[in-house]
Amino acid sequence: MLGHVENRSLPRTAAFFDLDKTVIAKSSTLTFSKSFYQGGLINRRAVLRTAYAQFVFLAGGADHDQMERMREYLSALCRGWNVQQVKEIVAETLHDLIDPIIYDEAASLIEDHHTAGRDVVIVSTSGAEVVEPVGELLGADRVVATRMVVGEDGCFTGEVEYYAYGPTKAEAIRELAESEGYDLERCFAYSDSATDLPMLESVGHPHAVNPDRALRREAVSREWPILDFHRPVRLKQRVPSLSAPPRPALVAAAAVGAAAATAGLVWFASRRRSLAS
Repeated sequence: MLGHVENRSLPRTAAFFDLDKTVIAKSSTLTFSKSFYQGGLINRRAVLRTAYAQFVFLAGGADHDQMERMREYLSALCRGWNVQQVKEIVAETLHDLIDPIIYDEAASLIEDHHTAGRDVVIVSTSGAEVVEPVGELLGADRVVATRMVVGEDGCFTGEVEYYAYGPTKAEAIRELAESEGYDLERCFAYSDSATDLPMLESVGHPHAVNPDRALRREAVSREWPILDFHRPVRLKQRVPSLSAPPRPALVAAAAVGAAAATAGLVWFASRRRSLAS
């Protein structure tokens, strides 16, 4: 249990959740590859390549360089996609693809935090067109996600406007704390990856969920709680309150400069070397 209901006279608090392998059992972006293929956005070769990327991701073998290559590949892949078509495909397949891979333990935590009076914020490296409807499905109050540049023709240009990765996630959390009045020392955060150490370090109650090797080592040394989520379940099979229409997820941190994203990549490369030593 997460304790008593928040004292409304105190500053507000929130629980920040990474999405992939923390709340859901797979990569949210890669999960939609078959649907994008059926919608004519990608070819069969791309489906096979994203299937391989999903395998690497789930096996925990994707290091920083592989994640960068995956980001560059996905950015190039979506160049020219019509944004409205992407949103329609996600909306049509969301319940079939995402609902069955939501961790029961994560859904319970989200519910507990809401019951305690805390906002729930999804903070994900995946694209906003995927993360926003997933956040709405989960009943999240806000969403922070990677945002691609959209041209005047309503299609992705292939450029990244804001990359929600590493320290840029922590920066977005601090900006939210300032705008929403969150007391970060009393806030919670959950992630499976060492790339999210800045996010976890920014709150008073960090938690490692299904942690990779580097994050597990850090969590043990810092005496952070380590949680094991392993029961995917459809929301409709859970308690009635999670089957009700969720609160709309509000988009946060719409645009942070490219310099911040670049700084994040430099930070993680150096941080990964220090963790490996």
